[in-house]
Order: sequence, then structure tokens, then C-alpha cells
Amino acid sequence: MGLMISTYRLPAKDRVVSFVWQHFLLLCSLYLMTLGVVLCIKSDLGSSVISSLPLSFSIAGLEGTVPGLTVGGYTIVMNFVLVFLQILILRRRFEPVQLFQLLIGWVFGWLIDVNMALTSALECESLVSCIATQFIGCTVMGAGIAFEVRCGSVTMPGEGLPVALSRVTGKPFPKLKIYVDTSLVILAVLSSYLFFGSWKWNIIGPGTLFAMIYVGLVVKFVGAHIGWFDRVLLYRPGFRRYIFGLARYIFRN
Repeated sequence: MGLMISTYRLPAKDRVVSFVWQHFLLLCSLYLMTLGVVLCIKSDLGSSVISSLPLSFSIAGLEGTVPGLTVGGYTIVMNFVLVFLQILILRRRFEPVQLFQLLIGWVFGWLIDVNMALTSALECESLVSCIATQFIGCTVMGAGIAFEVRCGSVTMPGEGLPVALSRVTGKPFPKLKIYVDTSLVILAVLSSYLFFGSWKWNIIGPGTLFAMIYVGLVVKFVGAHIGWFDRVLLYRPGFRRYIFGLARYIFRN
């Protein structure tokens, strides 16, 4: 909110630069989040909550049960569904700016696939390596979430749905966030039995439970120690001339 107040009084050109810089940092934060998501998948101890259902569908896609989309592809589909549910819940109270969640959700899914490709050589061959990968993944994901929240842009669809439910029911956001996350996990378990006839521990496992508890602790810890990030959001020495210089070059050519 502080960033929004500070940039509101800036000249139009500076507000454009501030918007670009803010969302560049948001992109960096999303990259950290998706890297953490991918590392949790690679651990084979259980994916994170947000990727559990897409992972189940993507594995089923490899067997031809459903369309053969990637984890990132099914994440995009899930994010679009979450935004659609917000529209159904809020109806006329849904703010058009929240449609920006569709773009954020698409970038998030795309970055998952990017990180899946970049970590394709990573194989956890022992329990120690599995645990280490899960721990690192949850830590990186929690840090990414903390920075993403600090950027102060539109929320992720996974947070937007409990926000919408909170506005309609009057119940606190943290409680509804737990309900939504739990529902995603239950759907992932049900999809495992539907597609594979059994519980898949690499989709929902002890790592999933660990992520549900530990990631929140990381977000709280990192969030309390990144006050300096507000200065990074506002720090733009010389940045304007590069942006507008590049724009002039593109239009001239």
C-alpha cells in the first residue's frame, strides 16, 4: 500500500516506469515461487498444495487418460478456473482489474514448465536427497511468496478465491485459505484414485503436509526481514531513460 501511495503522486511517465519495475520484481518473485514448486515435485515426497492437482492431471495425461498437458499447462487451467469461481461468487462485486489474475496465473504456469526444463537433470536417488530437495524447495517457495506479497500487485488466483469467499461470508481470510488448500489436496487425492486406482505418494505425500506447515513459517519469517525490499521497489536511478530510450528506438525502427 505504501508503494501505491508513493507512486500515485508521481508524473505519468514515472508511474509507468514504477509499474514496469514493480512487475519485473513480481516476475522475479514468481520465478522463485515456481522454482520451489518444481523442487518439491522433484523430491518425490509429495508436491506443494498448489501443484498437487495439476501434477495428478499431467501424470494422467502421460497415460492418455486426459489431455496431455504439462504441469504448468494444467496449473494455468486451474488458475483460470479459480478466477472463474471468483466471478461466480462475487458477481457484480468482482472488480475488472482482478482479471489481471489470469495473466499472473498464466505466467506462473509457464514458469513452472520453464523450471521443470531447467531442472530436468535433477534426480533424487536417496532419501536424504529427497528430503533435502523438499526442504530447499519449500524454503525457496516461501521466500518467493513473501516477495510476491511485498510487490503489492494483484493476488494470485489461489489467494484470490479465499479473498472472494471472505468478502461474501465475512469469515477471516486465513481460515478460508486453509479450506481452499485442503479442498485442492482432497481433489488431488480423489483424482489419484480416479486416474490410477491408488494413492500416489509422489503427488500427495509427507512432503505436502510439510509444505503446508513450513512454507507459511518461511513466509512469516522472510516477510519480517525484507523491509529493505520496499526501497528496492522504489529505487529507479537512471531506469527511466533506459525504458523510454528503448521505447523510442523501437518506434523509430
